[in-house]
Amino acid sequence: MQEPLITYDNLKHQSPINNWRLIVFFLLGALLILFLPIPLVTPTPTDRVIHIDATSFQFTPGVIRVNPGDRVTIELVSKDVVHGLSIDGYDFQLTSDPGQPATGTFVAAKTGMFRFRCSVACGNLHPFMIGKLQVGPNWLLIRGVLLGILAVVAAGLSLRKSAKTKSGNIL
Repeated sequence: MQEPLITYDNLKHQSPINNWRLIVFFLLGALLILFLPIPLVTPTPTDRVIHIDATSFQFTPGVIRVNPGDRVTIELVSKDVVHGLSIDGYDFQLTSDPGQPATGTFVAAKTGMFRFRCSVACGNLHPFMIGKLQVGPNWLLIRGVLLGILAVVAAGLSLRKSAKTKSGNIL
């Protein structure tokens, strides 16, 4: 029978000071990742023209990425039935008849991730006809990845420390 890696006998030989230092170090690292302001280097706003095809309960492309301040012109072309496009968080809406392009312009003034949806009931799968508008970088994803890396490092150090303790090399 294999002995568990962490037992009470192994833990009582570890220095509590070293454990607390490690915990405080990783908590401070996590707080810095979460709350440290990120310097924003914003590119100059430009005019963008984006062509979106609406067909069979999907938008193509399904994800649009723009920079804050960009003036975005969307050309919506419906391929099969009447489709609409509205963007959550923006006062923007288009409707396109089959084969008839509709064009609208807005300024991407709000940063973050916004959904765009079909605003015309176009069939049974209409509620699933959505896309994403990404304005600026996705800082939530970047911070999440950094927190994940910090957690993996902490787990690795913890396992290494418990393995050394088990083998008799007390830190």
